[in-house]
Amino acid sequence: MFQLLRYISIFLITACLLFACHAWAPTEFKRPPLKVEFASFVGEYPGVIAQEKGFFKAQGVDVELIYKRYTQLERANFSAGKYDGITSSLGSFIILSATNPDIQGVIVIDESTGADVVVAQSQIKTVADLKGKKLGANLGGFSEVFVTEMLKTANLTSDDVNLVKSEALEIPQRLKNHAIQAGHTWEPHLSKAIKLGGHILFTSKQTPGLILDMIVFRSEIIRDRPEDVRAFVRGWLQAVSYWKANVQEGKAIISKALEIPSNTISLEGVNLTDLGENQKLFQSSNPNSIYKTAKIYADFFIRSGNVTRIPELKSLFNSSFLNSPS
Repeated sequence: MFQLLRYISIFLITACLLFACHAWAPTEFKRPPLKVEFASFVGEYPGVIAQEKGFFKAQGVDVELIYKRYTQLERANFSAGKYDGITSSLGSFIILSATNPDIQGVIVIDESTGADVVVAQSQIKTVADLKGKKLGANLGGFSEVFVTEMLKTANLTSDDVNLVKSEALEIPQRLKNHAIQAGHTWEPHLSKAIKLGGHILFTSKQTPGLILDMIVFRSEIIRDRPEDVRAFVRGWLQAVSYWKANVQEGKAIISKALEIPSNTISLEGVNLTDLGENQKLFQSSNPNSIYKTAKIYADFFIRSGNVTRIPELKSLFNSSFLNSPS
């Protein structure tokens, strides 16, 4: 009996100690997911693959991707702190930095090598035919620079056309309604514009290195959650490698996740930039560096009066997260 009581006493003491240890153990607070907004350009879709294949979580970060078709409002929401990060063209990033310098680009996700197009009504045969016509573009960003470079090929300037502020997704209907005679867009909106009678007039293949897209984070996220940002970049690059090796599977994943036709998802005219390409782009000594392209945009926006000043360009880019994926 004494032996039994002894065992019971030991059991109770042990149970109490275990309970006490558990009760006083520090609570582990899970970090909230990184909220990253993206839009409808194919170069932004590796994020969808990374999410659906679990690449972000495998790298150690929880990510909430937010898909938005209209981007203008979302940049304001990003600046207001609604999102931790966004995808952005380099030109739009430069514009945004003029009013919100506390942001940094951490990775170039793609270069448009033909995917950005100006699509036109049938009577517009050449760029020169645009003189005096209405040309749709998303003004105040990379779109305006792109169409301006196109006009130069015919010795035209923006003064020779009537620029109409238009989002890429609005171009097909505006062409149909004759609100514009040509406009800058990309897939999946390009296919719709062609079905409605439009044709490709000019592509970004004719402006190599001009159109780059990036992932941009708010500086406080980079400061407070650097490991999460690094894990995000690793997960993104993992998705890029996966899609390049499994093109059809990647398209199927994106089509299902975003509920868009797979035949509108094409990597034609898009270079998904890998780790090595990023490391070269972020080298200021490289003649094709992101700093030199950024200066083209900065100079254009200042000349056109879109902005009055832009932060020091080197402060806007952070290459520290371009470590080899593990």
